Amino acid sequence: MKKKGKIVLAYSGGLDTSIILRWLQENYKSEVITYTADIGQKINKKKIINSAKKLGIKKIIIENLKDIFIKDYVYPMIRGHALYEGTYLLGTSIARPLIAKRQIAIAKKFKAFAVSHGSTGKGNDQIRFELGYHYFGPKIKVIAPWRIWKLQSRSDLIIYAKKHKIQIPKDKKGAPPFSVDDNLFHTSTEGKILEDPKKTTPEYIFQRTTSPEKAPNKPSYIAIGFKNGDPIFINNKKLSPAKLFQKLNIVAGKNGIGRVDLVENRFLGIKSRGIYETPGGTLLAVAHRAIESVTLDKKTMHQKDEVMPKYAELIYNGFWFSKARIKLQKIIDKNKKKVSGKIKLKLYKGNITIQSRISSSKAYSMKKVSFEENKSFNKKNVEKFISFHKRKINSN
Repeated sequence: MKKKGKIVLAYSGGLDTSIILRWLQENYKSEVITYTADIGQKINKKKIINSAKKLGIKKIIIENLKDIFIKDYVYPMIRGHALYEGTYLLGTSIARPLIAKRQIAIAKKFKAFAVSHGSTGKGNDQIRFELGYHYFGPKIKVIAPWRIWKLQSRSDLIIYAKKHKIQIPKDKKGAPPFSVDDNLFHTSTEGKILEDPKKTTPEYIFQRTTSPEKAPNKPSYIAIGFKNGDPIFINNKKLSPAKLFQKLNIVAGKNGIGRVDLVENRFLGIKSRGIYETPGGTLLAVAHRAIESVTLDKKTMHQKDEVMPKYAELIYNGFWFSKARIKLQKIIDKNKKKVSGKIKLKLYKGNITIQSRISSSKAYSMKKVSFEENKSFNKKNVEKFISFHKRKINSN
């Protein structure tokens, strides 16, 4: 039978996307092309290829995007100090725009009529993917199985998998797995026991961070060098974005840094609980703010803090490619060339302590701040300063 066009599926090789692959073949009679973006997740390329081949797939694409992901997506977000609802470092949110962009590029290359993803009908990722699809390929059809098929639950998926002899993965306890998303920036875990906010997170759920209680009894020290707002050195060694982040993840993870247990407000209005592990990202967020403290002026820093909540919300909701996000990024980055220097950190049992801030910037003046008498700061002007602001206190 002749295939009716082509569909590009965002494919992880896991249970959900393997079931979706089979379902697309059954319901659309089309050639399915699997697309896997390697953005630093735990990836077994042989397993992905073998899983796809078992389901009759001939075109299997796996693309290494680790450096692009960190340099063009994570680093700009770190420069913006993005925290959703004051806590979430946006590890899943920031990955979806890049995957969507590349998936549409593959669809155009092979003249596919549609793209598909494995995001559930209640989650944020379906929105993030589809806003990206629309931006780069508004005429390409989007197939979102979770919103249209008759499979309504995880149990239904397992029954379907058994029927079609699709391998069902197990977690560390031998049960069907949690919903896990990971990349070079973070790991998120959702579902099962975590859906009850009264329940304590079991330790076995954590994948890339040591429990602070079991972390080494001796601290680790690390120096991060910045140039034009981005990290380029660790302990005076220049590294690519991906390798730098791998290093940060290892040293922060073993010291119990980067765990968050969060109940968040999804874009659709549903509250959900997730366990997030962002060891290297947490380290970098602290270091970046520290280097800005000695290189940027007060007005610039406060302006960045003012736009941050909206900036983070735009990323969380899937508006990475929007004019609104790009406009805020320009505000965030207008003085990034001033942000250069080195931050030394002490890591110990889940805690990060700044040891030193080194920069050639003149934004911080030891003479002006010194308790010793000097002529670099005129204290007589302080009275005028206070008087001016006294008049403002009762004004509108």
